Amino acid sequence: MPFSVTWHTILDELEEVPPDTSFHTPLSGKPFRLEDVQEHRLLISYREQDTTIPLKRDQFETLYERISESPQPFDLDRLPADAEPYATIFSVHPRFEIDQRGGVLKNTDSPTPSSLVDASLTVENQDHKTVREEPDHPLYSDSLLLIDALERYEPTDLETMETSELVNLYTLCSDVQRNADDLRQNVRSLLLDRLHHDQPVHGQYGSVQRTSRRNRTLKDDQTVIELLEDQGIDRERVTTVDSSKVDEALEVTDLSESDLYEINESQYVRKADVDEERKESRLQGLKDQLATAESPETDELQREIEDLEARIDELTSFSSASEVD
Repeated sequence: MPFSVTWHTILDELEEVPPDTSFHTPLSGKPFRLEDVQEHRLLISYREQDTTIPLKRDQFETLYERISESPQPFDLDRLPADAEPYATIFSVHPRFEIDQRGGVLKNTDSPTPSSLVDASLTVENQDHKTVREEPDHPLYSDSLLLIDALERYEPTDLETMETSELVNLYTLCSDVQRNADDLRQNVRSLLLDRLHHDQPVHGQYGSVQRTSRRNRTLKDDQTVIELLEDQGIDRERVTTVDSSKVDEALEVTDLSESDLYEINESQYVRKADVDEERKESRLQGLKDQLATAESPETDELQREIEDLEARIDELTSFSSASEVD
């Protein structure tokens, strides 16, 4: 993954940090605050100092290269004395984690909140839970159905799948592709008004750039032929056979189509029909499952289960201790 993507993910995470958030260096434990987030640097200040300190983007990139060049975690002792805040800032990225006990900065497969930031970057305030809203777009519904099919079929080996399962996957992939392309074109139209030529704009998952494509369409035949004849080019050199006129000629001659055309046939699969009623039924079931999984009743039940498991562990430990006595 290029560093630019990682860098802009860090910037996105820092934009969500409350202004009064306190950061801590991983080795010395010195607290500092984030004063400003800029494209090419960050400004921080230590609690006991009045001046701001710049953390430069290129220094972050150097640290990123050192982390990436080895499969082993990066030893924090290798950092210069004044570079600890770089590691702290890196830890706000969902894919980087600081192990203070091991004294290392490492990649992680599962997103983990930073232990060096006195604010949650990934968890909403539990007292102000937002109501989950489903995107009002066909792509969401078809994508949800496709994800469900992928989870149920586990298509690691397509050859072993049933024909009906392959039909379902093909249908849903076709619907997702069509709806995704419609959304992509709408987004592209908006981006064209916001992008400057040759200036890439980065997002969390990639970057886009405005570019141009040159298309050519010949003017009418008479204009083209006359201008070329004026330059000494015979019209026979630029005129071509018109397939529509050839078809008309075929109808009044004894020639067959294969006499004049090279014909190659190929087989392909196309979507013939979609069972919208069945899709809607399955989709509603998936939405109900999501709603149930996120309901307060489910959270309360989960807490009760965890409390019960804790009590069982306590009783088990007490029983084991009694047998030893």
